Amino acid sequence: MKKVILACLFLLAISVSAQEKTGITVDRNGTGDFRNIQEAINSIRTADPGGTITIYIKNGVYKEKLIIPPHITNIRLTGEDRDKTVINYDDHANINKMGTFKTYTFLLGGNDIVLENLTIENSSEELGQAVALHIEGDRVILRNCRLLGRQDTLYAGRDGARQYFENCYIEGTTDFIFGPSTAWFEGCAIHCKKNSYITAANTPEKVKYGYIFNNCTVTMAEGITSVFLGRPWRAYAMTLFMNCILPKGIKPEGWDNWRNADNEKTARYMEYNNSGEGANTSGRVKWAGILSSDEVKEYTTANVLSGCDNWNPLAQ
Repeated sequence: MKKVILACLFLLAISVSAQEKTGITVDRNGTGDFRNIQEAINSIRTADPGGTITIYIKNGVYKEKLIIPPHITNIRLTGEDRDKTVINYDDHANINKMGTFKTYTFLLGGNDIVLENLTIENSSEELGQAVALHIEGDRVILRNCRLLGRQDTLYAGRDGARQYFENCYIEGTTDFIFGPSTAWFEGCAIHCKKNSYITAANTPEKVKYGYIFNNCTVTMAEGITSVFLGRPWRAYAMTLFMNCILPKGIKPEGWDNWRNADNEKTARYMEYNNSGEGANTSGRVKWAGILSSDEVKEYTTANVLSGCDNWNPLAQ
């Protein structure tokens, strides 16, 4: 009987230890808890009482079509090295007519998720829309990540959901930052690979803030000379570039109405204190705004992202 009791206590201790574990390691070479990232995500319980769960991902190329479902929240995915920890897939919209929103390499559906030191890539050739990162969650943070793709690289999705991008590199061809979320981009590098459009915000009419780019640097691939800052996917699209470096290839008019003059009455496009050869606003469309030093005071991370729950991504 004593042996049975000891055995039960031992198993209970193992169970408690597993429940309290807050770190999971993924390694393609088999030295971690899992070889695949999706397996690690699937091992996490809904509303885990252990608090934030961190998935440490060692260097390697992970050929996976990842999903964090909505019931998985409060987790952190941390890569070993941003440029060497790569999540890759290559779907595009014209494969079996799947459409844009099934092409993701990574679908992030849960709230309170942090991604850091990762590359997320859709490596499809330019054969149609091909999303690298599709975000549906609220209070999502990306730090020091690379998002690589062509058309529709980043879908910042779900009306009113909030996302914060810091020190990230985002590249693409057409509308490669798009969707209805409220998103703040701080110190990011935005790389244009085609004469096209950077943003296609889809901000709902009753949502005050869309995309804010602050202290970002826009760059162009070789031979690229004609890029719009954005065009409105939905009539009340909101986008602001402030304190950014804009290169020569930015079109003098800056913004496009997406072949609909009515969008000029509703789109909320603004600039403030940008520099570089593409920052000259004298040729900008008349329906876009140039903020004054007083008007720009409204646009802080606290005002844009805090919401009714006082979310502060800078504290995480």
